[in-house]
Amino acid sequence: MPDVILFDLFGVIARHQSQAGRDTLVEIAGLPEADFWQSYWHQRVAYDTGHVTGAECWRRVAGFTEERIAALIEADIASWSEVDEEMVGLVERTAAAGVRLALLSNIPEELAAHYERHHRRWLRHFELVAFSCRIGLAKPDPAAYRWCCRELGLAPDQLLFVDDRDENIAAAQRVGLHTHLFVGLGLDLVQRVGDLGTR
Repeated sequence: MPDVILFDLFGVIARHQSQAGRDTLVEIAGLPEADFWQSYWHQRVAYDTGHVTGAECWRRVAGFTEERIAALIEADIASWSEVDEEMVGLVERTAAAGVRLALLSNIPEELAAHYERHHRRWLRHFELVAFSCRIGLAKPDPAAYRWCCRELGLAPDQLLFVDDRDENIAAAQRVGLHTHLFVGLGLDLVQRVGDLGTR
């Protein structure tokens, strides 16, 4: 049975990018929507892994002015800022039951800093917080999962990885982690988490 639950952030504990936030980004950028999102996601891995700064990322997207870059960074943070309070509650209850928790998230530096400022109350429950911008690795790169195992001092089969994306789950399974594909806070997840807390 796993010793640590390794949670994803976005799509599990935090919400995915909101539609209102997406609309605001397109409006600020002033670009055709399809072109904007193609460039946004093309540049995202380098941004998420800390290989470029926020300003550099947005200049690569479309050569924006400094003023517009600042507005885009602020709007991007806002679009990813909503958390699922039910999942936060599960994290808090699980930690209180003595279960070891860790976090692995694809996230750029500005957004990571936002979560550290505004969500310290529940982030403190994770003994390992692996933000991609800080470790230089992003899911589904197998090295990201191995990095977490090394830092925790555990073999892959001692971790249960919870994520909402098939490609991330598949990569974790190839490394040897136990996995749970998150589709919402259902009884199956509650049961798996509860089993760890009652050992």
